[in-house]
Amino acid sequence: MAYLTLDKVSAAYGATPVLQDIDLRVEKGEIVSLIGPSGSGKSTLLRVLVGLLRPQAGTISLAGERIDYASKAALRRARETFAIVFQQYNLFQNMTTLRNVTVAPTIVQKRPAAEVEAEARDLLTRVGLGEKFDAYPDQLSGGQQQRVAIARALALKPDILLLDEVTAALDPELVSEVLDAIRALAESGITMLIVSHEMGFVREVADRVVFMDAGRVVETGAPAEIFDRPQTLRAKEFTAKILRH
Repeated sequence: MAYLTLDKVSAAYGATPVLQDIDLRVEKGEIVSLIGPSGSGKSTLLRVLVGLLRPQAGTISLAGERIDYASKAALRRARETFAIVFQQYNLFQNMTTLRNVTVAPTIVQKRPAAEVEAEARDLLTRVGLGEKFDAYPDQLSGGQQQRVAIARALALKPDILLLDEVTAALDPELVSEVLDAIRALAESGITMLIVSHEMGFVREVADRVVFMDAGRVVETGAPAEIFDRPQTLRAKEFTAKILRH
């Protein structure tokens, strides 16, 4: 049985369908990358998983247990299961790097402050910010702020980390430092769903690639299969364009 299972999941913004009959299986410890053109539903799928958009049809299950997004208790558990990092860092500007990482575990999860702080220092060190515990966001580069956001998500001890175009808002020279941090996390065994336009990175780090278009899963396979030997015409068109540039 897959760790995370989506069966015929559909969602809409008002009357506009954005996800249609999504079937997806993710194994524990697997890194799955969602690729496709803008507007294909990749980011929306992550938002559905964390309950920011309720699915209209289908089921989402974790370790065989269905998540009922209409239930406040189930939604709270879902948000403990998944942690999402967006394009924008959304850090608290009046808090230090360390406090940004510790505030949710101590206040929301009510975990012991000393334990949380020790873990936060370790996480910040893992993402290359061991010298920035006392820095404020406006003293950090965009790449450093995004790495703080990743550490903040990990501090919640999620089962699955969702990364939504985390390099999209960065200057090109800052992208590599964030991707390096994600590479290090990939080696730790955490389950990840990654939405990214960095195709070289996707090819390197993903165990499996899911190509989406028009709110549907068009094709799924290993990176070499999707990029080098796509089976569907739409995937062939997409990869031919992106690999030319």
